[in-house]
Amino acid sequence: METYGSLVAAGPVLDALGDPTRRVILETLRTGGPCSVGGLAEHLPVSRPAISQHLKVLGAVGLVRHESRGTRNIYRVHQAGLDELRKWLDQFWGDALQAYAEHVKRTDEERR
Repeated sequence: METYGSLVAAGPVLDALGDPTRRVILETLRTGGPCSVGGLAEHLPVSRPAISQHLKVLGAVGLVRHESRGTRNIYRVHQAGLDELRKWLDQFWGDALQAYAEHVKRTDEERR
């Protein structure tokens, strides 16, 4: 079943985003651009080691990437990491649009 396969593929991303701190980290990187752990710590009431652990989880599912700059790692959002989640969510839009089209067709037929 294709829908179930999409859900399975999106599952790790959904699990990673289930934590509010990880969502804030991802949003901070999305809106503020690439950042170090120290830079993220300035925006969050979380320790640097905790941020590093959250970034490790986000990285494991492909939502963030990092590059080394000297002794620091700079993290950024990896857009392709959202692809499986986007595919799964797009199915809901497809279903909604189909239901709307059927409703319009039914309403149009009832008017005639």
